[in-house]
Amino acid sequence: MSNETRIRGRRRSGALIGPNAILQAVAVMEELLGKAETRAILVDAQIHSLPSGEHMIPEVQALRLHRWLALHAPMGALDIAEQAGERTADYIIAHRIPRAAAWLLRRLPASLAAPLLMAAIRQHAWTFIGAGVFTPQGAWRFTIDRSAAGDPMMPPDSLFRWYAAVFTRLYRELVAADCTCRMIEPGAPCDPARAYRISRS
Repeated sequence: MSNETRIRGRRRSGALIGPNAILQAVAVMEELLGKAETRAILVDAQIHSLPSGEHMIPEVQALRLHRWLALHAPMGALDIAEQAGERTADYIIAHRIPRAAAWLLRRLPASLAAPLLMAAIRQHAWTFIGAGVFTPQGAWRFTIDRSAAGDPMMPPDSLFRWYAAVFTRLYRELVAADCTCRMIEPGAPCDPARAYRISRS
């Protein structure tokens, strides 16, 4: 079965992502917005109970959370998404990357560690990109294209900031401490295909 066939199948049946896309965001929201406001956002997002953390969840839940977060807290949504992305990456490193692999990546030169990390991310990107299409261009650039994801409306900017934060933390922890992932500004504000560049300072 081709990768494109698997992608189409996930779209038809509803894309799944890891539960930390919600769990880490809610933890940050409670710290910065308070429990009452967080609960109000969850109710609007139709998230009536938090994931257990043991199973994949429908991506649509995370999309709704980002949309309602942007409506409730337009000034803080990007910062919340960034912190949630960092914590999601920390969880990935602690629980999803074999310790021996993490040990090796941290000791390799960045020029060798980065391609290995990007190859691993490419295999498992669907677990946090869902119905989006992830396409790396070498070890330091990639695109996330949601144009065929079937989103009923354009995801808010906080979702795309969350992607960048996940990559920044992964690269800083496993490749080099001065790595930063930034989204290249799209040609149009509502462009569902976003390009990212990881650079070193």
